[in-house]
Amino acid sequence: MEKIVFEKNNIRNYVKTVIAEKIQKLKNFIEFTLEASRDIKKTPKYDSMREEMQEEIYQMQRQLGALNDLRRNMAKVLNNSTERVQLGSLVVTNKARFYISVSLGEFFFEGDRFYAISPESPMAKKMMGMKPGDEFVLNNIYQKIVEVL
Repeated sequence: MEKIVFEKNNIRNYVKTVIAEKIQKLKNFIEFTLEASRDIKKTPKYDSMREEMQEEIYQMQRQLGALNDLRRNMAKVLNNSTERVQLGSLVVTNKARFYISVSLGEFFFEGDRFYAISPESPMAKKMMGMKPGDEFVLNNIYQKIVEVL
């Protein structure tokens, strides 16, 4: 991978925005489903339909709780420049770009692919404390750290 300059603060803000958008979208779905459940007319299938909707609302509320946890955890992610991999580091390897922050998964920022991973993930645990030039193998895949921001 060629050396590209990334503005870590912009990536951090982007991840926070993605989480906030997901939270808002889920809140809208929950509200819509609640309104729909109130509008169900008494029919022979009334109880089963209402029960299914309640289950759907419950599942969405659990997802909302998880997203709120991500938002809280993201607030703990510092934006300092680092020499060694730690929470908040943007790690560029010869294979991929990892943002050690929260478990958001793959995302694209300004046309580049990144992976927002939790510091508890096996990949982050493997890289913690490493510096540019260090190498590691995870799941039989060799990677070399090119840059730590």
